[in-house]
Amino acid sequence: MEGNLYDIDSVNRLKVCVIVPTYNNCKTVKGVLDSILHYTSNIIIVNDGSTDETARILEDYTQLVQIYFPENSGKGLALRAGFKKAKELNYNYAITIDSDGQHFASDIPKFIDALESEGEVLLIGSRNMMQEGVPKKSSFGNKFSNFWFWFETGIRLEDTQSGYRLYPLSSIPVNYFTPKFEFEIEVIVRSAWKGIRVKNIPIQVLYDPTERVSHFRPFRDFTRISILNTVFVFITLLYIKPRDFFRSLKKKGIRKFFLENILESNDSNARKSFSIALGVFIGISPFWGFQTVLVLFLAVVFKLNKAISFTFSNISFPPLIPFIIYGSLKIGGYFSNNKTHLFLDTSMTFSDIQNNIHQYLVGSFILAIMMSIIFGLSGYFALTLFSTFKIKK
Repeated sequence: MEGNLYDIDSVNRLKVCVIVPTYNNCKTVKGVLDSILHYTSNIIIVNDGSTDETARILEDYTQLVQIYFPENSGKGLALRAGFKKAKELNYNYAITIDSDGQHFASDIPKFIDALESEGEVLLIGSRNMMQEGVPKKSSFGNKFSNFWFWFETGIRLEDTQSGYRLYPLSSIPVNYFTPKFEFEIEVIVRSAWKGIRVKNIPIQVLYDPTERVSHFRPFRDFTRISILNTVFVFITLLYIKPRDFFRSLKKKGIRKFFLENILESNDSNARKSFSIALGVFIGISPFWGFQTVLVLFLAVVFKLNKAISFTFSNISFPPLIPFIIYGSLKIGGYFSNNKTHLFLDTSMTFSDIQNNIHQYLVGSFILAIMMSIIFGLSGYFALTLFSTFKIKK
């Protein structure tokens, strides 16, 4: 009992509430609410248009804040309504618990302890997906979600689909676009993009097929999640990664950035050299408009240093463009019948590419291969010399 009093005091002091979205979970919702009440009465129930006995059961909990949707709108909208109400009631944090009985209210103190030790953080309960009774589709879906979350944010988590979470209400985004299960992906990805720390804490989980009712529609909801991840991948490659790169460059300065991400990186010299070669190849190749997307995607696929690859992909910056165009056209000329006389000066523009497109494309790829080999080998020898000098020093 003393433990419960301590937990209640902590919950009130930190201004934490518990949000319980529910839809047709009449078999389990009473047990979930009763178990939460052992730890706090700061509960917001969101009845998302239930058509079973849920509304009647909730009549016994008039002391709790309740939000009622006349029709089922989706878990995302239910959570968003809960967040809005929690902020209106001046709560700082919200713990979300599913009403299907899979979560244990006895884990609430774990979230409170982690919050007190970690500070401002978004916590996701990490389930043991290997335990008996966990549906295979849930285990696969979680691995799938974990991979894309890592790709989009650079953060590795063991569980990104658990609905048992603690949200810092004043820090997470305000406006959202998704209404259903995919909302739980949107909120953690966009929170991570804002710089909010996202971490896992271990929790218990119970999958009881006789009691638990899941409203996850595998094909439809998995498709919606896949579409969302596709959009997020493009945003990551086109905006987030370049934004983070330039922020880091501005914050650290070119010299410190160069030292930390290239010279003093934990990657092997070979991996750094391949990263340089990849960046140079993509930067010179005729992938105009897609260079950032390609270089970051390939760096992830081949497990290369993304910062190095992205840096060297910018080899085609304005002062060097005339040289790259000239070199591409000149080399391409050896493989075509074009006898156009070229002069290396500032008048070398993209119109020269349009007038000699085949010549340019062939020469561009050959030049990209040549320069990537030269830069890659030069980088490897330079990095090896630096490592040797560092060891002797």
